[in-house]
Amino acid sequence: MPEKQYVNKCKIVEKEFDNGGSVMNCAFNVDELQSMSQNGWVNITIAKRREPSEKGATHYAYKNEYKPKDSQTQSDELPF
Repeated sequence: MPEKQYVNKCKIVEKEFDNGGSVMNCAFNVDELQSMSQNGWVNITIAKRREPSEKGATHYAYKNEYKPKDSQTQSDELPF
């Protein structure tokens, strides 16, 4: 299994509302995502942190390396 390639230049903060809803505010560095891209796409997995960071980040991101066994996808389709 390949080592995870983390998105280091990002901040992801989940805001939970009183009614049970939530939103995730995300900021990513474009240059870092560009360096991870393949065929114009970057598959990112967002996972919840065990504890929020000192700066309030509640989640982290890493490049999803999943490759389907049958790679007959067209280039204009989403890769997942």
